[in-house]
Amino acid sequence: MPTTLSLSLRRLWTLDKFAYSLRVFLAFSGALLLSWALADIGLVIPLFLGIIASALSETDDSWQGRLQALVVTLICFAAASLIVRWLFPWPWLFALGLGLATFVLVMLGAVGQRYATIASGTLILSIYTMINIEHHGGVPQAGDWSQMLLILSGAAWYGAISVVWCALFSRQPVKQSMARLYRELARYLMLKATLFEPLRGVDVEARRLALARQNGRVVEALNLAKETIFRRLEGQRGEGKLNRYLRIYFIAQDIHERASSSHYPYARLTEAFFHYDVLFRCQRLLDQQGQACRRLAKALLLNQPFEHDQSEQALADLRASIDHLKGMRNPAWRELMPPLNALADNLASLESQLVLAHNPDSDSSPGDTSLFDRSPGSLKDAWERIRLNLTVASPTFRHGLRLAVALLAGYGVLHLIHPTQGFWILLTTLFVCRPNFAATRRFLSQRIVGTVLGLVAGWVSITLFPSPLLQTLIAVAAGVTFFATRERHYVIATAAITLLVLCSFNQVGDGFDLIWPRLFDTLIGATIAGAAVFLILPDWQGRRLHRQAAAALQASRRYLEEILHQYASGKQDDLAYRLARRNAHNADAALSTMLANMLQEPEHYRRRDADDGFRFLVHSHTLLGYLSALGAHRHRLDAEEADAQLLPNGERIAGYLAALAERLERRQPVAELEAEREALLTSLEQEVLQSPEEEVLQSPEEEEQEYRPMHGQLLLVARQLTPLSEAAERLVAMRERPEREALNAAG
Repeated sequence: MPTTLSLSLRRLWTLDKFAYSLRVFLAFSGALLLSWALADIGLVIPLFLGIIASALSETDDSWQGRLQALVVTLICFAAASLIVRWLFPWPWLFALGLGLATFVLVMLGAVGQRYATIASGTLILSIYTMINIEHHGGVPQAGDWSQMLLILSGAAWYGAISVVWCALFSRQPVKQSMARLYRELARYLMLKATLFEPLRGVDVEARRLALARQNGRVVEALNLAKETIFRRLEGQRGEGKLNRYLRIYFIAQDIHERASSSHYPYARLTEAFFHYDVLFRCQRLLDQQGQACRRLAKALLLNQPFEHDQSEQALADLRASIDHLKGMRNPAWRELMPPLNALADNLASLESQLVLAHNPDSDSSPGDTSLFDRSPGSLKDAWERIRLNLTVASPTFRHGLRLAVALLAGYGVLHLIHPTQGFWILLTTLFVCRPNFAATRRFLSQRIVGTVLGLVAGWVSITLFPSPLLQTLIAVAAGVTFFATRERHYVIATAAITLLVLCSFNQVGDGFDLIWPRLFDTLIGATIAGAAVFLILPDWQGRRLHRQAAAALQASRRYLEEILHQYASGKQDDLAYRLARRNAHNADAALSTMLANMLQEPEHYRRRDADDGFRFLVHSHTLLGYLSALGAHRHRLDAEEADAQLLPNGERIAGYLAALAERLERRQPVAELEAEREALLTSLEQEVLQSPEEEVLQSPEEEEQEYRPMHGQLLLVARQLTPLSEAAERLVAMRERPEREALNAAG
């Protein structure tokens, strides 16, 4: 029994949101105990509001970084509270300050995610201050700073808990981010395994699309893990445990490159080896390696041994199957056997990386372990980031202007109809109005549903449990639930925070009087947010689709250039190479996210753009797979090697990708590039042409050693340029469709 309980507690400790929820529970409980000790239950509301705002502003950092962020957060909170209190009696000045502050705070998010989080929390606390003033009569009392100080005290109290927690358990977030990364890699590997399923008639394009979407999740997990490690490595480079996690992170990067590699069109392999088990062996090995990544994630969290015997056996079975095919000496397979061997070698290298992940300290040559710092290096750098976003083309600028106008509209409605507890309109608008239509639409519906559920639960709670003690305990439980579920289950989170509001406000008034105003204010605020994202500088994804597609091509081009540089100078996982590889996958993930958002937009605005976009994504992701395979096999080429003569062809492909991206960016026809594309393909295909006499003279052993990564992968890339260019042509033509459809309708 003690062992079972201990294991359950350890598993609970590994949950991402458990520590976050526990910190919130401690903060709420401390505020509640203080209220009881002072026999003033009215202290609960401002303290709770400050705790919530501070928890929503929390950044992932070392304890030193979190302490610095807390100081900045409290300064911003104090300034916002003072401005709200000062301008509150003068509506016109207040409206001007509200709009200007909203726009400025949103634009600060262009500096970095840390600043965006603090800015968002400052906006939330500003509205909490308005709600608290309204709750106390609607007019700030001269010389009475108690409410403002209580809100700031609640924020400081949670911040202090957060700093101490970061100091005591600094490595737990690193473990959790690394475990999440390997779980996402596991899903990617198991999805990749389905491409090798030896079945005819399957929708390979749909499977590739699912793989591209999962690749976006892997990239997101990689970025999160990198930032988590980087923030804790600042000033602690000699710390052994952190360096161990850094090596595990680099291993995950290598696994991702090898897992995303493509050595040959899978449809042709399926057709050629349909009656043999080699593809089944590939599928089984990839699936087992995915299971191994999942076990590794669990082992990292629970500090348990990592077993990987099953995937080792699957690799041996694949080798045996390939040896059997070699023994058959089928001349029809001459072109297919080298990439099949390369695939097996790549999976064997992936297997060795899994073994190394179990004991990363055994790697005696970690190489370049530097990480790229994406945070601004100076005030000048920060201002430059903001300046580059001061344009209508910037999504951040559009969102800042849109949110400012939406909050001003909510403030105007508030004074026009004078609703009870009207500042909940602004809070709803702030939470619902998102940078794009898809997110706003999702949060709008979930906010309304969650509010209704929370009001019903609140009515039941304050009816059945009139005791103030029970209601405050329910409020604490609801607050913890909100923070535990706000990212993945927003309906539940909204219901929980609504329940907290009713139970808390019922301590100093009549909670029943808040039910209908909260519902109406939510509906009004959600309507304003929906109208704002639809009418004010709407950021329809289709208008930027060609630019994001061009960015993906440019990132792939830079990745190819770094790979070619490695073939010329020698394999080295230096920062430049890793950065080019990560940027290519980031651009691919951004394109996938944009297309997913397009599906949530009104049919009239996306038309057939999404279909053409997904077609481009499939071809672009296939190109990235071929480049990843080229990178996975990179090695220094001697001047005498035949592949060394192919480097100029690789540079020509990089130039073609740059030209294609430029035409796509400018929405210019790409047909003029056809001659260059055909010349590239012809040049690479001539490399494989041999005379019949040479074929006869070659032995089976020589055939087995013929695979040339540079030539094989560049040829696949060159062949991929045709469907990629055709997909780009469709995106270029998207501009002409509205005019044609309007003319057809008029005719």
